[in-house]
Amino acid sequence: MQENINSLSYRMLFLNTLAFTICFAVWTFNGVMVTYLVDNSIFEWGPVEIGWLLGIPILTGAVLRLPLGIITDKYGGKWIFAGLLLFCAIPMYLIAYVDSFIFYAILSFFFGFAGAGFAVGIGYTSVWFPKNWQGRALGIFGAGNAGAALTTLLAPTLLNRFTDHGSNPENWRLLPQYYAGVLVLMAFIFILFSVNKKTGAPARTMGQILKPLQSIRVWRFGFYYFLVFGCFIAFAQWLVPYFVNVYGASLVVAGLFASLFSFPSGVIRVLGGWMSDKIGARRVMLGTFRWSVILAALLMVPRMDIITPGKGIMAERAGQVQSVSDREIIVEEKSYGLASKALANQKMEDPNTLASFLPQKYNWQEPVVTEGQQVVKKELLAKGVTQISFEANMWVYAILVLLIGIVWGIGKAGVYRFIPDYFPNEVGTVGGMVGVIGGLGGFVCPILFGYLLDWTGLWTSSWILMFILSVLCLYWMLQVTRKLIKAESPEIANKIDRVK
Repeated sequence: MQENINSLSYRMLFLNTLAFTICFAVWTFNGVMVTYLVDNSIFEWGPVEIGWLLGIPILTGAVLRLPLGIITDKYGGKWIFAGLLLFCAIPMYLIAYVDSFIFYAILSFFFGFAGAGFAVGIGYTSVWFPKNWQGRALGIFGAGNAGAALTTLLAPTLLNRFTDHGSNPENWRLLPQYYAGVLVLMAFIFILFSVNKKTGAPARTMGQILKPLQSIRVWRFGFYYFLVFGCFIAFAQWLVPYFVNVYGASLVVAGLFASLFSFPSGVIRVLGGWMSDKIGARRVMLGTFRWSVILAALLMVPRMDIITPGKGIMAERAGQVQSVSDREIIVEEKSYGLASKALANQKMEDPNTLASFLPQKYNWQEPVVTEGQQVVKKELLAKGVTQISFEANMWVYAILVLLIGIVWGIGKAGVYRFIPDYFPNEVGTVGGMVGVIGGLGGFVCPILFGYLLDWTGLWTSSWILMFILSVLCLYWMLQVTRKLIKAESPEIANKIDRVK
């Protein structure tokens, strides 16, 4: 690996990042496209089918990362990257002709190969920079994750334009054709301006190449990446139908909010790389997991209405009920005023109340007696009802989503900063394997989200899953850190054990 950085290094970093951004936009294409097709009743697909269509391209892109990472280490990345771009343009173009779930799923399987561009770019970027620049270089390259934001931000607007705001819905078929054209253009740019370069490591057998995968450390890094990358990919797509269904947002507005999650998370990866170089990847990852636990806990609280018995009204003396209304009950000469449900409903519909980010309480009373009925002292005249409503304000939700996206973006760079330190000659191979495991999160999670939504009826069930994964990652890293301290500084470990 070279020790000096020159203009060619920066050129290759730019080309790799640009190509990866395009690949990422293609990889997350279904998040917007499938939501549009279902929302406009072009195809009748349910939550489970949507989950599969969001997950299939993520699976293929993830699985292909390992072999492409190995090939990149051996042959360099120029022709691998260019060939990948050209190949993915074919199924993307054919999406314009789909007429069934199966056809769409098969083509999604093949254009999902674009996700493997990450393993190619990681290995191909790493060879152009010295060790002390690895975190920053790979962080800048990883900012190509923002390609997800390009899709969620621009694709809904393009769909509106192509379909004349829904008046010609079949014109949605133009969008995959434009995406295919961009892939072809990027491939030719890459061929013209990139320069091939290999790792320079001596030739190795396949057994030697795959030997690092025997290390538990690779699988641990992969599990971390499952959360910070795989779940990021899942939500980059899942947030579009989330905002449409939970908050009644239009596809364009939902795409805008989803891009608020995707774009900063991709760009902030540069900061994560710089932080990992300066303060160490371990400290960065511990902070990532702690904040992920906190934010996921806040996000998993759903929009809800809790109705429970409230303060009722009892007769102060025996007698006959003279009249009953939703405002008043009269027993003999005694009048009992009631809290009106109509007034409570009016308060619920107040825009200021709906915009509140705190739970709101509403009370009313409903008569349980009828006119002419004889009642005894202490008999219940009207039952009380209390409704506690939590609107899960959309803006507060969007801010929390933005924050967890930033946290995961920093964490993505932290995970990959570990790899050149522990596996300097197998960055492509190990990076590919970590990418496979992480990418599997992007495949598995949308499908799990669909089933969880189907089983629980709660859209926030996806965040409950994130909370559990965040806790597991934090626990595993703390355990490893503790073992390292015991191995390197047992006297410090003993002091820690004695702290109450």
